[in-house]
Amino acid sequence: MSLTELEQRIFERIAHEGALSFAAYMQMALYEPGCGYYVSGTHKMGWEERDYFTSTDLSTLFALCMGRQLQHMWEQLKRPRSFVALEQGAGRGHLAQGVREWAEKESPDFYAALDYRIEDIRAGQDARDTAAHTTSHETAAPSVILSNELIDAFPVHIVEKHGERLYEIFIGVQHGRLVETLREPDNAVCEEYLDGYRVPWRSYSDGWRAEINLDALRWMERASTLLQRGFVFTIDYGDKARALYTRERREGTLVCYYNHTLNDRPLLRPGQQDITAHVNFSALIEEGRRHGLRLNAFTTQHDWLQNMGISEELERMRMRDYAASVTDRASDEGQIALLRWYALRQGVAALMDPAGMGNFKVLVMRRS
Repeated sequence: MSLTELEQRIFERIAHEGALSFAAYMQMALYEPGCGYYVSGTHKMGWEERDYFTSTDLSTLFALCMGRQLQHMWEQLKRPRSFVALEQGAGRGHLAQGVREWAEKESPDFYAALDYRIEDIRAGQDARDTAAHTTSHETAAPSVILSNELIDAFPVHIVEKHGERLYEIFIGVQHGRLVETLREPDNAVCEEYLDGYRVPWRSYSDGWRAEINLDALRWMERASTLLQRGFVFTIDYGDKARALYTRERREGTLVCYYNHTLNDRPLLRPGQQDITAHVNFSALIEEGRRHGLRLNAFTTQHDWLQNMGISEELERMRMRDYAASVTDRASDEGQIALLRWYALRQGVAALMDPAGMGNFKVLVMRRS
């Protein structure tokens, strides 16, 4: 069987350096220049023949709620003349476009101040490099640094508990195939990480696995470096450490997406499928505090959307844009309006589903 270019690079690196940490393998699978999943130039977000979708694919009301959120932050900062919102990991830019369109139509004063920028960001990118890039090309520091489903795609270390020790998963080659191997870690960073969040992993049964996202700490450090005054706003799936690293979650949270299907085989099709893991929000909160930020809010996407008025806006749209579904339902026009209304409502329901995207966490940190 012929190897892809990325597989050849992975095999060659293993031959040269020895087995790779899972984090190093995941870095290559997702971000290897020219052939990693996120940098290969192909579009993999959306509904048709894609691997996964995001909140902006489900409903335009998500951008409306984000626009309102940013407007509230602008007002909390006393309405500065220039309000820079820096979205990192913006993908196709749909959220930025939706926020700008909402602000232009609904809040002209806010729109005049809004400077919405998007930035591609590599997991593990050096904080000093990012700060230098931003300050050398842009004169104003961001008022808000925001991300939506970014941190879950940062490379993670995988550990497995045996006895009183944590061992780390490495990726090697055996009989021409990528395989997992267990190794003693080079240092105690992973144990110290879990101990720091008071995870009682030593009491768990052997074979228990967990992901350690050290790049998330670097991301928060970088964000705090860029932010002079304002907010860090991030949405992702995950939880605080004690709810994330539980005895019952023996296999960890790592999953892969390929053509809208889930699998647990990250060594399959490197560069052709998404690999993600739940975010430890305790790590983001504590790292933010360590760099001078304070916790402003921690909630679920369901509650955040409710607070931003999504239900009221949904009803207004029904009466404004789909009125025939109420006043003339029996007509052809009414039936078409009803079907479109149902599709809109279904998208919002998916965003707010407590068993799905509604349980995504929303974190807001602030520097006054």
